[in-house]
Amino acid sequence: MTDRINEYVNGVFAPYEGAKSVAELKQDLLADLHERFHELRAEGKDDQTALELTIDSIGDIEQTVREVSNLSRVLERQTVTRFDATDLRGGDFAGVTTRNGRFDGSALRGADFSRADLTGSSFKGSDVADANFDGADLTGVTMTGIELARATFRGATLVHTDFSGSGLNGVVIADTALIDVKFRSTDVRHVVFERCTFTGVDFSYSDLRRLDFGGTALTSVTFDRAGLEGVSFRGAVLRDVSFRAWARKYRNALRTVDFDGARMDKLTYAGLKALGVEPANVIVE
Repeated sequence: MTDRINEYVNGVFAPYEGAKSVAELKQDLLADLHERFHELRAEGKDDQTALELTIDSIGDIEQTVREVSNLSRVLERQTVTRFDATDLRGGDFAGVTTRNGRFDGSALRGADFSRADLTGSSFKGSDVADANFDGADLTGVTMTGIELARATFRGATLVHTDFSGSGLNGVVIADTALIDVKFRSTDVRHVVFERCTFTGVDFSYSDLRRLDFGGTALTSVTFDRAGLEGVSFRGAVLRDVSFRAWARKYRNALRTVDFDGARMDKLTYAGLKALGVEPANVIVE
């Protein structure tokens, strides 16, 4: 009868073999079932009755095994996506799913991450210059303090992405909606933004001198204490945009900003006036 217990358990676990946690669950379950069977026999139950009661006692074990197997595979994938402090220059990650991946402190110059799902991943302290992130999902990705020169982000998903303090010389961000993205304390002067919209983006303390936001839609964007000398917002649409600046140099820089033909809400306009800036030829709505 114990062989029949083994056959039953083997049949249940057969589709999920290979995961260590599943194998451990199987061994524990077999030991418990054999013990339960012998207890029932000691109570006077015949073999068939003891077998049936033993199997009935474990309930819906198939669902439990399936859940353990799924969790095990998720954890195994997470282990594989740790690439901290590795040399992956020119690496091919195109189209891969690497959620919560760890690429911190790695050499990734020229790597191809196009169309990859990198949700929640981290690249802190890495060299990612010349990398291709076109079409990649970068939701919640941390790219702080890294080298990203000449990297491309055409059609990428940029939501809660953090570029603060990174080297962005020659970076191209095109055909995308930037949502809650951070560029705090970052030199953004040589970033190319093409056909982008900005919602909840934070440029606080960053250098944006002579950047062109002409014709762009900006909503709830923060430019507090940013270097804005010569920036153009010609024909742009500004809603709930903040330009807080206490130091004289920031106020003076704001007076060089080109708002010609821009449309803005009353709060944005009032905030500029409070700083001594009264844009001419703008539409206040």
